Amino acid sequence: MVNMNALGIIFPNTYDELIPELVHRRTMASVPFGSRYRMVDFSLSAMVNAGIENVTLLAKKNYYSLMDHLGNGREWDLSRKRGGLNLVPPFAQENTKIYHGRVEALGSILNFLRAQKEKYVILSDCNIAHDLDFADLMEKHIDSGANVTMVYERAEIPLPIQTENYTFTVGGDGRITELRTNDYRPGVQNLSMNVIVMDREELIEMVRDAQVHNLVYLERDIIAPSLKILHVNGYEYTGYRARIYDMKSYFDENMRLLDPKNMAALFPKERPVYTKVRDEAPVRYAMDCKVRNCIVADGCVIEGEVENCVLFRGVKIAKGAKVRNCVLMQGTTVDQNVELDYIVTDKNVHVTMGRRLLGNSNFPVYIEKGTEV
Repeated sequence: MVNMNALGIIFPNTYDELIPELVHRRTMASVPFGSRYRMVDFSLSAMVNAGIENVTLLAKKNYYSLMDHLGNGREWDLSRKRGGLNLVPPFAQENTKIYHGRVEALGSILNFLRAQKEKYVILSDCNIAHDLDFADLMEKHIDSGANVTMVYERAEIPLPIQTENYTFTVGGDGRITELRTNDYRPGVQNLSMNVIVMDREELIEMVRDAQVHNLVYLERDIIAPSLKILHVNGYEYTGYRARIYDMKSYFDENMRLLDPKNMAALFPKERPVYTKVRDEAPVRYAMDCKVRNCIVADGCVIEGEVENCVLFRGVKIAKGAKVRNCVLMQGTTVDQNVELDYIVTDKNVHVTMGRRLLGNSNFPVYIEKGTEV
């Protein structure tokens, strides 16, 4: 892969407030997804697959889990002497504070941005699992001659993010002529995917000017008022995506991966998704267990009945247990004669013998990390 002349910047904590249950002790970026991945894996892997070798994550809080997952970036081939993976915690520099918007976050690393050599910058959040081809995005951005390119999808606006979204009006030439904040209109809209490409030097100047005027948000406070001055292009993403905005969407998007077509679309062979490697034993299926339509990660031990479930690493289902329509995170233990339906367990949950826990498709029941029930 040829080195892409772009710097990747990922914001791990954006949209944490949408799923407080899952981010009580972690960032949105480190939310487990799809049996063995974390949400950050998708943006990070897409950047690496495009040849981006310099990626920085601007953490805000609760980033221990993220640090543990990323390590030195070896799994993404980002353990390098120059560039590579760089995790910036809050208060990493003098006179900085916990940021609220992208402007404040980028303002805390202006010296770092000035020292980089890449011409372009790609900004991305972690609340959407996608297979975005960043190489094609960069090519379209350069060919268009735009100052800024913003990625969007054609979709209805989910109710939980009607106060936390950006939508675009895109002209026939691909140029964005209007940027709406907190759009609540019904029907299909050009909904932002929170990915932006622009020139690094231009970004530095924008952030410096925004700091002088006490501005906070890049899209709302800088780009939207400047659409007549800046050439801002839209890039439509038409591939598979899983947008996480509340507990139900988290459950639903995991369940959608049980369809092999969706799994193949999110994890194409030509652009693999990398994640932290653990040396776990293969799944052990007992002689009389029953498993139907499940995604099962390595290290699991299944002795009971499991149907329509996503099981993360190290999940143990004892004999006599019946588990249906569940997402069970790493280290969950289900004892004998337990019945679970529409349940989401966090890591290291222990469901004791004989318990019967039932949710439904509209309100899946969440069990907090480390709980014994």
